[in-house]
Amino acid sequence: MMVPPRIPHARAVRALDALAHDTRLKVHRLLVQAGQDGLAAGFIARKLGLPASSLSFHLMHLQTAELITQRRAGRSLIYAANFALMDGLMAYLQENCCRGFADEGCDADACAGDEQKVAETSS
Repeated sequence: MMVPPRIPHARAVRALDALAHDTRLKVHRLLVQAGQDGLAAGFIARKLGLPASSLSFHLMHLQTAELITQRRAGRSLIYAANFALMDGLMAYLQENCCRGFADEGCDADACAGDEQKVAETSS
């Protein structure tokens, strides 16, 4: 089993910020579903009903956060999800939810216990 790369806090924040927008989340989901081959920008625009200028803005934001990659194929720009970064982001979230016990899994009880402790100390 391959261990996801560790990502620093600042990189996790950039990625989460980029995904915290409805359109960017839809674009990213579409690219994840497309797999390693990715999709042409024109196809993404048609599939999501986005004007080219809006799509370019959102793709640039996802690229800056390193959530997607871009390559040229002839005259088309092909975008693909950066699965290594997503694996690292998921590992980061799981590790921080479980206080470093990611090997044991992050179940709802572990996270709920943390929320209850925070609520008790806030009262």
